[in-house]
Amino acid sequence: MIRKITGTLERIEPTAIELAVGDLVHEVLVPDMVRRQLQEKIGKRVSLFTLEYLEGNPTRGNLVPRLVGFLSEVEREFFELFCEVDGVGVRKALRAMIQPVGDVARAIEEQDATGLSKLPGVGGATAERIIAKLRRRMPKFALLVARDAPAGAAVGSDVLTETFEVLRSLGHSDADARRLVDGLRESRRKVSDVQVALELIYRQTHGKG
Repeated sequence: MIRKITGTLERIEPTAIELAVGDLVHEVLVPDMVRRQLQEKIGKRVSLFTLEYLEGNPTRGNLVPRLVGFLSEVEREFFELFCEVDGVGVRKALRAMIQPVGDVARAIEEQDATGLSKLPGVGGATAERIIAKLRRRMPKFALLVARDAPAGAAVGSDVLTETFEVLRSLGHSDADARRLVDGLRESRRKVSDVQVALELIYRQTHGKG
């Protein structure tokens, strides 16, 4: 199974990109949130975290392997969860993901069915199913920040999600870990890794005590 692919971005289409890897050119399906972030990278080397699935009718023997690509492992993980909801699937999820993962995750976490139902292909009933299945699994994803945010404006999303997981492993509840990481993000301190993030969080916590 191909889990990551790196190559030269040759072409961008509405629902897919073409990535040259050696002498081969691979078509990789991408949601709109990823496509927008690749617009300025034609001709440059890019890496995508991928998942594979088979598309077609198995009874007719015309299954076609497809690659779907994302800019981070966390985005890929979210997409896989999104596809698990009854009535969604890969193609509908690709169409729906026009907003950053963090925004969609926060809408799910806050049970904003109205907001979710405005995503392409997601009506009211599907929005309710998404919330029912995924709401309790969203805290980590809701920490993601848009990649086009001004440089230095926030801690990197990868550091935030890793810090969230470490706080949970240390015994913090999801809600408490989310509160602590949100406080770090709002402080706009430059944080390079998880260890620095934890030191800042506990320094702030003890300072308030």
